[in-house]
Amino acid sequence: MIRAIKTNTGQLLLLIALTIVSTLLLEHSQLDINISQLLYANGNWLIEKDAQPYRFIFYDAPKLLLILFSVYLLIMSIWRYWQNRHPNTANAKPFFFKPISALSSREIGYLLLVIIVVPTVIAALKGITHVSCPNHLYLFNGNLPYVSIWQDILTKTDAKCFPAAHASAGFALYGLLYLPTLKDHRFKIFIIVTALGWTMGLYKMLFGDHFFSHTLVSMLLAWAIACGIGIVFFAKANRNRNGDIQSD
Repeated sequence: MIRAIKTNTGQLLLLIALTIVSTLLLEHSQLDINISQLLYANGNWLIEKDAQPYRFIFYDAPKLLLILFSVYLLIMSIWRYWQNRHPNTANAKPFFFKPISALSSREIGYLLLVIIVVPTVIAALKGITHVSCPNHLYLFNGNLPYVSIWQDILTKTDAKCFPAAHASAGFALYGLLYLPTLKDHRFKIFIIVTALGWTMGLYKMLFGDHFFSHTLVSMLLAWAIACGIGIVFFAKANRNRNGDIQSD
């Protein structure tokens, strides 16, 4: 098997294991409660939900920018398809940002897929888990008990707070880590995407919409999805780059 694929496969298995362990150990834990208590005092969260300018800075703006980035990638994909069908336009140079403009059609397709799949999977899980937000709980002046994820699934409350969906849109950019064209920038990408996702997640934590574990699991799951799709998309590219195939 290809050395690079082995590495990514091992990474995928580790991320899946960490996601499961974090869910089982942290989702219903004293750590979550202690962290949220730091953000809650005298019956109030640090900020009010939808308060401005925080909502615009940490919710509306990042969401809009991510949507625009997806549209930008779609336009690039359409343009590449047009160029392939019309060779006489091959030398045309539309306004595309570097180094994104250097991405191959396969890389663009992969990145678009990850950006779509990650929030979709997270949203689907929220509808299955029925986990309450901190501000729903008796512990924080809400009207629901703090129970385990399994109890939440069985009772099927209207709550849909686990994993964290807003942060997952930022963490979906972990897809950039697996683009062969950007392999020399992976550390910087990891730092920037992690900071973006946690900034979006912490904003929701500040008014009790999520526990710490909700954002952590969202990060690990988004990373695992990006890694898994990357293994499928770039198997041939990794084989060509390494120049040989090793047997199992």
